[in-house]
Amino acid sequence: MATSAPLRPPMMIPNSRYRYYCLGQCSATLVPQENRQQSRSGPMTMKRRELMLGLSVVPAIAIEPQPSEAREVLVGSYLPPSPSDPSFVLFKASAKDTPALRAGNVEPYQFILPPTWKQTRVANILSGNYCQPKCAEPWVEVKFEDEKQGKLQVVASPLIRLTNKPNASIEDIGNPEKLIASLGPFVTGNTYDPDELLETKVEKRGDLTYYNYVLETPFALTGSHNLAKATAKGNTVVLFVVSANDKQWQANQKTLKAMLDSFEV
Repeated sequence: MATSAPLRPPMMIPNSRYRYYCLGQCSATLVPQENRQQSRSGPMTMKRRELMLGLSVVPAIAIEPQPSEAREVLVGSYLPPSPSDPSFVLFKASAKDTPALRAGNVEPYQFILPPTWKQTRVANILSGNYCQPKCAEPWVEVKFEDEKQGKLQVVASPLIRLTNKPNASIEDIGNPEKLIASLGPFVTGNTYDPDELLETKVEKRGDLTYYNYVLETPFALTGSHNLAKATAKGNTVVLFVVSANDKQWQANQKTLKAMLDSFEV
């Protein structure tokens, strides 16, 4: 009994008059390019116009920002004063704030900051929104800034990127120098040089250990002065970073250090 030959996929070959020659089994009808040019100004144009008109009257609620997006207002207008120091306000991260918190991939954290700071938007590609709850690379949780004082960001890194031990403590990952060697580029925004590390400190709070860092980073995108604090909990290492340029650092060093000290998970 004869068997039929297997079907081969169509082959398209460029041609001057037609867009392509079609060899094999093609379902599309070939149209000369000059005819295509004429048809472009016909019904298709009207459909596009109708579509654009339809989009222009979509209710505003359909494009309203989600609650997790940054608020372009002073944090002092909506965050409560810090119980420990009323000159600061207290930010407590919750599920409405970030994709990772909603996915349960990061434990809630908190810190204080001056009431004059503003929360800034985190780009979707940096937020981890596309990969939760199984992100393989670090992502940015939240960002705040004040033009006169500096910037802060919270970065989260999956534990598996740093160690194969599940639910590892920060000590299991290594000493402070080893950890910052892995996460340093997320502090500076570009590269990390061990010579930029001025000071480290190990701090115990409750069941968690925190690594504290003081860095002088003249070539960093984030700023020439960086303070960082990291701990591990659950499946994630959480890194808190405060950055400033020379002018900001000179005038606000005490404030920035108070912000760093307040961070906890």
